[in-house]
Amino acid sequence: MSGETLFDSAAADRLRERAPLAARIRPRHLDDVVGQDHLIGAGRPLRLLVERDALSSVLFWGPPGTGKTSLAEVVALTTARHFVRLSAVSSGVKDVREAIDEARERLGTTGQSTIVFIDEIHRFSRSQQDALLPAVESGTITLIGATTENPMFEVNSPLRSRSTLFRLEPLSRDAIHLLLKRGLAALAQVAEEEAIDLIATRCIGDGRAALTALDVASAIAGEDQITVGVAEAALSTSAQRYGQDDHYDVISAFIKSIRASQVDAAIHWLARMLEAGEDARFIARRLVILASEDIGLADPQSLVVAVAAAQALEHVGLPEAQLNLAQAVVHLSSAPKSNAVARAIWSARDDVRNGRVGEVPPHLRDAHYSGARELGHGAGYVSPHEDARTAEDLTYVPEELRGQRYYREDR
Repeated sequence: MSGETLFDSAAADRLRERAPLAARIRPRHLDDVVGQDHLIGAGRPLRLLVERDALSSVLFWGPPGTGKTSLAEVVALTTARHFVRLSAVSSGVKDVREAIDEARERLGTTGQSTIVFIDEIHRFSRSQQDALLPAVESGTITLIGATTENPMFEVNSPLRSRSTLFRLEPLSRDAIHLLLKRGLAALAQVAEEEAIDLIATRCIGDGRAALTALDVASAIAGEDQITVGVAEAALSTSAQRYGQDDHYDVISAFIKSIRASQVDAAIHWLARMLEAGEDARFIARRLVILASEDIGLADPQSLVVAVAAAQALEHVGLPEAQLNLAQAVVHLSSAPKSNAVARAIWSARDDVRNGRVGEVPPHLRDAHYSGARELGHGAGYVSPHEDARTAEDLTYVPEELRGQRYYREDR
């Protein structure tokens, strides 16, 4: 039996040595966690719950590399409850049900509660999430779910409503610097300060990406110092973070920047989307919409420019079409703004949906078919080509909407 224990211990040591740097220096106490002071700073809610071992079901939501798994590991090391780890990538409904059955049995025989940590819970299907709900509701398990995607979209509302949501923010440059210093110590490696600055800047708030880059840089440098050139080589793949939330948030920032006539900001967001591999046709479609929604007749040429950029994209493709998109963005950002056209159609459709429709006035009805005149269709109609003044006095909307104005140029 002792031989097995020694073998298992040696195997665990070997695995730790070969594990990614982020796993090797994962914190063991709350004070070791980098960043997220709004959650785990002195007196903050998550810190109090963890320290008192009073954590109820929670969802950790944040971009990659912000410490979701690290926080779960700290809970595992501090709780008196049994801790079970599942991954939504490799676990199915069967694994979830087994964990729940074991938790129920453990609670009945020993009185010990169970925490189930599910990494990337957004990858669970609706049926897999539904399998968790009764156990969470009854208190058989305490759930910790980690997700990079917005739980409002990706987690069942019943499960979400029974969990406390904690939002983790991207790490600051200072926080990533601290992580990298710890990583250097663990690797027994030295690096130029400029190399550390480069990694911290390029990894945009992602601690795991920064430590991975440092790990690769250390392997490239060997026993030598990590230089800027070595760091550049380790960062040869893009460190750009761009998940589903970024897709919505960045396009929102892009549109709002153009609407506010902030040319440089709009170009920045365009660059972010292009570098992240966003669908350029999606960007072009949004520009075409914006040209009418936010500019309209304040600059009719804007719609022409936006449509031309979309057509140019189809003709030449990327990367060349980045120039066409950028030209359109600059034009639309610089153009005068008006949402009068948008408000007109929105208001009119709102009236129609609310039943303000009425009948087509008789003089506007189709009078081209046999018998239409006998029905009074077209009676009293005068073409503006024949008599502009009389035509102007006619009513062109249902009687219920007489005097209603939808399009106002001053908007």
